[in-house]
Amino acid sequence: MDLVPVVDISNPGATSLAELDKACRDHGFFLLSRHGLDSIIDETFAAARRFFDAPRVVKDGVRRSAENALGYNERELTKRVRDHKEVFDFVDPMGRSAKHNRWPDTVDGFYDAMTNHYDACSDLAARTTELVFSALGCSDQTVRQHPGDRSVSSARLNHYTLGDPVPESERDGLADLAEVALGHHTDLGLLTLLIQDDVGGLQAQSGDHGWIDVEPRPGTIVVNLADCMQVWTNDRYKAAIHRVLPMTTTTRMSVPYFYNPPRDATIEPIAELADGTPTYKPFSFRTYIDARTADNFADAGAEDAQIADYAI
Repeated sequence: MDLVPVVDISNPGATSLAELDKACRDHGFFLLSRHGLDSIIDETFAAARRFFDAPRVVKDGVRRSAENALGYNERELTKRVRDHKEVFDFVDPMGRSAKHNRWPDTVDGFYDAMTNHYDACSDLAARTTELVFSALGCSDQTVRQHPGDRSVSSARLNHYTLGDPVPESERDGLADLAEVALGHHTDLGLLTLLIQDDVGGLQAQSGDHGWIDVEPRPGTIVVNLADCMQVWTNDRYKAAIHRVLPMTTTTRMSVPYFYNPPRDATIEPIAELADGTPTYKPFSFRTYIDARTADNFADAGAEDAQIADYAI
């Protein structure tokens, strides 16, 4: 666990911030302790289990479509191959896009649990972003000028299955199943908060050590940095390249919250971190998020967009 430091977000000290800084320069992962979300996490996992254990007709009733990316899906693609998991996606239940959420009305307490989860994670993500800026030594003005936006963020329930999540009778014409449960990738926004169960399987790519395990640790929440944070920091910090190994004996559940910048934000290196030599051209987050998510539902016939596309 030395390579993935634990930071007490209620009272981060100079030593833990230095360890966070080192990890974010190498692989982009760290853990949060004393976050105050223990009861929320218990409720979220219990509701997620009720949903994934529900009859297929319940999940089919909230299935995503080409027109609406929210809801249930067990055929998502990463790097143009299928993941070994079923998922449920939703956005801010109180936000301007809430009308697009699909809620199963027969899963007891599901909406309330997800709403409470989203509220708590939105607050923690904002605090975590400030923590990252503290490790970078950024000014208060920089922090104010680079906010996240809960109304543009999203949450997901992941259930990693044993084998193919799609029934055999429905696999004709589908993309090949990946060799791993979730292929290597980076997230597109600022950072991701990840709640994982005790099964394990998450790995991060370290520049110094290759693939390393991000092992479950009781009472902690995983944080991984995402693409826009790498651009903001002018490559000082890394968008975390991560994957999930296949499940062999039991299933796994995780719940990521993807914290994004405002949709209309222009993403470019922060001046005080670029030292006059930016490594990326400015780009619109609206354009980037649309390009990155276009092929999650169906194979678009090409690799998805990456921040490398905007490198100078």
